[in-house]
Amino acid sequence: MKIVFFGTPDFSVYPLKKLVASGYDVAAVVTVPDKPQGRGLKLKYSPVKEFALESGIPVIQPDSLKSTEFEEELKKVNASLFIVVAFKILPPNIFNLPEHGSFNLHGSLLPQYRGAAPIQWALINGDKLTGLTTFKLAEKVDTGNIYLRKEIVINDDDDFGSLYYRMAENGAGLVIDTVELIKSGDFKLLPQNNSAATPAPKITKEMCEIDFNNDVLKIHNLIRGLSPVPGAFFTHGGKSIKIYKSKISNEISLNPGELKNYSGKFLAGCKDGSLEILELQQEGKKRMIADEFLRGFRF
Repeated sequence: MKIVFFGTPDFSVYPLKKLVASGYDVAAVVTVPDKPQGRGLKLKYSPVKEFALESGIPVIQPDSLKSTEFEEELKKVNASLFIVVAFKILPPNIFNLPEHGSFNLHGSLLPQYRGAAPIQWALINGDKLTGLTTFKLAEKVDTGNIYLRKEIVINDDDDFGSLYYRMAENGAGLVIDTVELIKSGDFKLLPQNNSAATPAPKITKEMCEIDFNNDVLKIHNLIRGLSPVPGAFFTHGGKSIKIYKSKISNEISLNPGELKNYSGKFLAGCKDGSLEILELQQEGKKRMIADEFLRGFRF
């Protein structure tokens, strides 16, 4: 079975590596165009392109997914299956090209958390369980019929970083299982229950700002869901301070937004309790633990 793989970030590299290591015929990789970065504006490759080049896989980088040139290039590959992991929204004329269509790996138990940031929103909402879904691409985003799902437990100490990589590793196995299922021809697609769908919109900067008038648990979960990137933050003395790690504290009562060094602990008052800040980074400085930070911080 000849495969074309679509992906961009390191989350996509996990299943791509697994496909190559398992001996599947990955005939081409589609990823985003190179982007200039840094002072010298040197072109930076996506993680998927870097791995593809190391593995000798041809790379396609279309400027537009709707261009006829891109469609013709894919037709020449003559793949029987497209696999999409953390890539852009494909138009129907592209995802319907292969004999077996196209499937996507999504970071939630669909129809929960349809959208760009399913892992973040599961943490922000304080969920104890999330998962992964492979589904056949359809015209409406994240609505296609389901091949397989896998549940993932969210631990109390998980943040976006730890959950992201655990789900990437599990997602790689689910992609392999889905390919094998399609090859067997012995499967029945499961329609999604649209009435049970919940959104997972893209994270904006406005969503990352901490409002200490909220409940302490809500703020703690926001920090978990945005750590290490893009990072939940508050502003003090005209400077942004990102919080990477926190825990709920009941040691003393503080007013919402009140900051205090309490016996060497950095506490912040919330609506219904206090939050202990464990790791943070002030604008223009390095990331550090609270004890180190407090030595040079003025309340």
